[in-house]
Amino acid sequence: MKFSRQTTLRLPVSAAGFGVHSGQPATLTLNPADANSGIVFVRTGLDGSDREISARPEAVIATDFATVLGDRNGPLVSTAEHILAALRGMGVDNAIVEVDGPEAPIMDGSAAPFVAAIDQAGIVELSAPRRYIEVLKTVQVTSGKSSGEIRPYANGFRAELEIAFDNPMIGRQAYSLDVTPQAFRKDICRARTFGCMADVAKLWSAGYARGASFENSVVVDEDRILNPEGLRYADEFVRHKVLDAIGDLALAGLPLLGAYRSVRGGHKLNHAVLCALMADRTAWRIVEAERPRRARGHVEAVGGLAAPAYGPDVS
Repeated sequence: MKFSRQTTLRLPVSAAGFGVHSGQPATLTLNPADANSGIVFVRTGLDGSDREISARPEAVIATDFATVLGDRNGPLVSTAEHILAALRGMGVDNAIVEVDGPEAPIMDGSAAPFVAAIDQAGIVELSAPRRYIEVLKTVQVTSGKSSGEIRPYANGFRAELEIAFDNPMIGRQAYSLDVTPQAFRKDICRARTFGCMADVAKLWSAGYARGASFENSVVVDEDRILNPEGLRYADEFVRHKVLDAIGDLALAGLPLLGAYRSVRGGHKLNHAVLCALMADRTAWRIVEAERPRRARGHVEAVGGLAAPAYGPDVS
């Protein structure tokens, strides 16, 4: 583990753009937060007071074409998955995410602009030990041809995804990796959202993709990639699905110690597996990272985990 203590941002930083579905402008600002705050979204620009919500499974109110967070008064912010993926992928535990529009800006369709913003802000350690959700047993969800599971894994968090599309330009793809800040930056964060040209009219009629363009989405038809620059990775489609899964599972509230596998999945399946895990209190526990030990005038970083902070049998 790179950090044995919790992290936050050194300074506030902002990014501005348009929502891929709403087409409306929005500015997203990442702010430092205290230890044990987790990721908190604050919707500004509303009549009256700002509204805030913690990024947790119960905050999800829709998963059709994006992950939408809200409360009993309605939605607060849509398409939260890319910023969540950037924060979790880069190892940021605590942050306040302010958004002044109904949807997080899509930027270039990937998490890379948010990673650049995190780099600009800087990451700092806090005094509190980092906490994790350790998966203790396998939890599975099946829905039609889609299936997902999360299982114990001793080496951090691992993502294993398979996709299968009828479109021949996408087809069947699979990708797996152990998620670390280095791997996320190099192999995942630049993968963009994608769609089929044949689905555009249907999406528009349903009120989606109003801000989509070649600048923020990979678009395919039956025999070619329509974006002039082509793909960033030969398997960019499945890598973006990995990005989405990292963001959706960041809603656990703490980093996961486990391996997530999905076949033909998406936001709905990711959320269903996370909810199934959280609902089974015998399937997980919260553990703390061991603090570095000081010996003979120097600090030695010690890997591994300490005793559970709390869990099914620990209050």
